[in-house]
Amino acid sequence: MALNAVLGVDIGTSSSKGVLVAPDGTLLRSAVREHTVDRPAPGHVEMDAGTWWHEFVSLSRELTAPGDAEVVAVGLSGMGPCVLLTDADDTPVRPAILYGVDTRSVDQIDRLEEELGTEQIRARCGSQLSSQAAGPKIAWVAEEEPERYARARRLYMPSSWLARKLTGAYVLDHHSASQATPLYDIHALDWYAPWAARVAPGLELPPLRWSGEAAGTLTAEAARQTGLRQGIPVTTGTVDAWAEALSVGAHQVGDLMLMYGTTMFLVHTVPEPLTDPALWSTVGALPGTRNLAGGMATSGAVTGWLRDLFGDTDYAGLLRLAERSGPGAGGLLMLPYFAGERTPVMDPHARGVIAGLTLSHTRGDLYRAALEATAYAVRHNIEALRAAGGDIRRVVAVGGGTQGGLWTRIVSDVTGQPQELRTTSVGASYGGALLAAQLVGDAAIDDWNPVREVVTPQPENAARYDELYELYRALYPATAGTVHALAAHQNR
Repeated sequence: MALNAVLGVDIGTSSSKGVLVAPDGTLLRSAVREHTVDRPAPGHVEMDAGTWWHEFVSLSRELTAPGDAEVVAVGLSGMGPCVLLTDADDTPVRPAILYGVDTRSVDQIDRLEEELGTEQIRARCGSQLSSQAAGPKIAWVAEEEPERYARARRLYMPSSWLARKLTGAYVLDHHSASQATPLYDIHALDWYAPWAARVAPGLELPPLRWSGEAAGTLTAEAARQTGLRQGIPVTTGTVDAWAEALSVGAHQVGDLMLMYGTTMFLVHTVPEPLTDPALWSTVGALPGTRNLAGGMATSGAVTGWLRDLFGDTDYAGLLRLAERSGPGAGGLLMLPYFAGERTPVMDPHARGVIAGLTLSHTRGDLYRAALEATAYAVRHNIEALRAAGGDIRRVVAVGGGTQGGLWTRIVSDVTGQPQELRTTSVGASYGGALLAAQLVGDAAIDDWNPVREVVTPQPENAARYDELYELYRALYPATAGTVHALAAHQNR
């Protein structure tokens, strides 16, 4: 007799991940499909939505192929906020525009802030307009590709696109909507019709649900394609970082989740809406929750870039070299702004800087400098969260970058913050599976995924990292004029 199980699938920046999970949280199987984004112009980062569905089908069939488990519910998540516009028949009018790593909408941000008012936007929507916001990217399509926009009728993000393909429902979760600034009112918990009509004219915005609510049930056609059983419930889903937070139980007031992935994301749960120009204020994945969030434009993307440059070196080998380099990376200091920077710098024209290079520096020094740069950026974000009124009582780490131990130790040393590591660090797909399990039964994350380790700061490294952090903070303003001029050359 087949065991009941839930399926969780997450569509990420560099891969899609799927997990098959037993009702008690046991990870039965996992699978990954790697993919790449398209960069058709400087600052443009896109993806074909067909990839999202193709990879969901492939993951579903692989994970259920042995036939020893019967999937009873499906949970979804994906990178975001993204902008996928389709026509009335759900045919995409163009590739999906990705989240804050895509910086094309600078002109639209400036215009909308002038028209609607910067303070008014932040008061109603929780965040200033930035490269993270979905609204200006919709406006970019309307202004720069009017023939395509004229066909656009619906707005999707990765998880809502999968929900549509699986159930036929056109829905979006409240959290994702709250990152579609300036279309969503975080106080009314609904679309703000006057600004939606102004920024996204002609679009039929989706009805809103909470992440763990059912979008619908699997259609006969979706069952035929995926191999799953018709009629099983599918969650509405949410943005990957928020599903990651759920996967490690970081959703209580005072919790801060650090997501170690292609980008670094921080989600802090607060008791009431807090706003700050350097951060994003959103509603949470669960009803009644509020978040203050930050995110870097790169983290794992830089370590992957270095690995590719070095050639024929795996991550484990590079971590060993970085360990040998020691705190301070042999006197190297890096700004990790290789794709601009999101919070708290909010500068799409920022660029990466490596300072202090000599002929004696090694691959290990460079790789260590990249890990330390991420840690300095985390500290910068934590300081911004506290300045905005956040009260961080517990830090929980999740994601592929937690493997190997060195990166999390560096972050704890630089920030002075202990970090909880849970038994399972799969991340968003596991969080999606949890929400799916809660659709059909009782499932609690502390039972599913207990704490296995707490990474504590090493006091002997504090003074050195404090000194280097001050140099890190000084490096951006000292080099901003130069890198902005270089960014202008790159964009010609």
